[in-house]
Amino acid sequence: MLTIRACRDDDAAGVGRLIARTYTAFNLGFATPDQRAALLGPFRFAESTEPAHRAAIAAAITAPEVLVAEEAGAIVGVLRGGRLDGRGRTVLQSLFVDAEHHRRGVGRRLVERFEQTCRTQGVTRIKLASTLYALPFYEALGYQRSTGVRTGRSFQGSGLPYQPMKKILG
Repeated sequence: MLTIRACRDDDAAGVGRLIARTYTAFNLGFATPDQRAALLGPFRFAESTEPAHRAAIAAAITAPEVLVAEEAGAIVGVLRGGRLDGRGRTVLQSLFVDAEHHRRGVGRRLVERFEQTCRTQGVTRIKLASTLYALPFYEALGYQRSTGVRTGRSFQGSGLPYQPMKKILG
């Protein structure tokens, strides 16, 4: 049974491994190994047990709202969101779902829960920077492209293609 819940401090290691796996597999195929390490930032150390690496991963996960999807005791999805951009708009910062759980409603449930929270807080618009891989997923959930494809930074790396998107909450 899939459970959507708030992320706890003891989830950081599992969330870090999930992000490292899925970010690498679905978004960083274009990158050289050095570029990949820079784009992954602290998540490149997701398998490390070093306290400094664990602390850096925990800090990178931090957001106003962090939700995890858990199934059979394993974290299979994570959503970070709620930060405000420079114009005061709410941002869905990232969404990662384990490859084995794609097309099973995990991402949809995480986004719907986030949108529900946003509505209760009076938020009327959500923006995000979708990776090209996730573009059809977000469009299916009602997000619209707001400009053309751009390239941006991720941690110490650059050159990551993304599609700015937005959704007006009804």
